[in-house]
Amino acid sequence: MHAFVISGLVFACTFGGAMLGMWLRTVLPEHHFEKESKDTVTVAIGLIATMTALVLGLVTASAKSAFDELDTAVRHGAADVLTLDRTLARYGAEAMPVRDTLKAVVGERIDTIWPTDGVIGDPMKLARSGERISEEILALEPKTDEQRWVKERALEGGEELLKARWAVVSSVGSSIPTPFMTVLIFWLTITFTSFGLFAPRNATVIAALFVCTLSVGGAIYLILEMDNPFDGLIKISSEPMRYAYSRLEQ
Repeated sequence: MHAFVISGLVFACTFGGAMLGMWLRTVLPEHHFEKESKDTVTVAIGLIATMTALVLGLVTASAKSAFDELDTAVRHGAADVLTLDRTLARYGAEAMPVRDTLKAVVGERIDTIWPTDGVIGDPMKLARSGERISEEILALEPKTDEQRWVKERALEGGEELLKARWAVVSSVGSSIPTPFMTVLIFWLTITFTSFGLFAPRNATVIAALFVCTLSVGGAIYLILEMDNPFDGLIKISSEPMRYAYSRLEQ
């Protein structure tokens, strides 16, 4: 909803700016539209449009890169869960309570990050639950050299899972500051206002401006959706983690 509201605001501001520019053309004195004035405004707006395009490109690339990295981390996390479970299975029956805890923690993680009601739970709870696994592994008392070796590998696996949980915790919420988005919307609005100021008033021009502003709003929507990787229409799939959960304790 947050991404939809912001992108709708961007569309309203930019298209409204274009219509405002067309209205200003009808009320401003004619000498405001002389060649010298038009050239000056065109150069100034060209600078703003270039900065806006550069910022949009960088933000889009950054959001996509962060989204892909987190998606890869989730897939690797699912593999680490299965690896840890099989490592504990090699320890023996004494590790069964730890495996039960692991399955419970993974199920809790799925319910927290990908809830059925669409409301993401407390991400800090994931980190605290991950610490339980390491604590229970530490409590194991190996009796053979093999069990001692397995315990060391299991502790390493438990720490990797804890790191993955902190990565998820840090990714919840938007990373785009409100002042940044405000300035970006302002740049887009004055750019489209200048388009309307010097554009002829006809249905073709209005339709073109409508499509352009709708496209800009759509671009902002995509950026904000990828910036919230576990919420909205564009989000990281839970299938790798659900697959790992279904294969635990087998």
